[in-house]
Amino acid sequence: MTWLADHWLDVVGWGGSALLVYSLLQARVLRFRTLNLLGCLVLLVFNALVGVWPMVGMNAVLAVINVYWIVRLTRDRHDEAAFEVVEVRPEDAYLRHVLRTHAEDIRRFQPDFDPAPAGSQHAFVVLKGDETVGIVVLRKDGDVAHVQLDYVTPRYRDFSPGEFLWRRSGVLRDLGLRHVLTPPGMVGAYYPHLGFRPNGRQFVLDL
Repeated sequence: MTWLADHWLDVVGWGGSALLVYSLLQARVLRFRTLNLLGCLVLLVFNALVGVWPMVGMNAVLAVINVYWIVRLTRDRHDEAAFEVVEVRPEDAYLRHVLRTHAEDIRRFQPDFDPAPAGSQHAFVVLKGDETVGIVVLRKDGDVAHVQLDYVTPRYRDFSPGEFLWRRSGVLRDLGLRHVLTPPGMVGAYYPHLGFRPNGRQFVLDL
């Protein structure tokens, strides 16, 4: 008999435990819930096979809790009622604080972003309740808005809260804007799913 045939149950138990621990290392809330659910299900099966019923009950309850939050997070993912877009001045003290706090992470996704405020800029903070989940900074050039920053905090990296600004095109049209042009060097751009059309290395949205 092979080693795996003799120890497969131990592999299941250790694998489930490792997955559960790994889930706790995730900053992204949706990824955490998904991995935690998988770990609970593996450990539920393992404990049922070895007959440890209190652990079966605990993992079953945790699995139900995770399913509840995954359903809620997924449902709110594109729900305008769950997110609020607030325009702020480019020199706003709170905006400057958020940009400083996440400066290193911002450079990972938009290395060309210049955080210095400018008179032609318009800045928007995306909120979920009282928590800042995203920032969008635009530079106005005639009727074209050049996206200088479209940033999501690590906790909500599985979401795209900037979409709520693009979907509320009336906010941008009231500023005299008719087109939105994304930066060419953005990492992990999500724009094709929101009505933007490709334009070389950039994307364009017609308002």
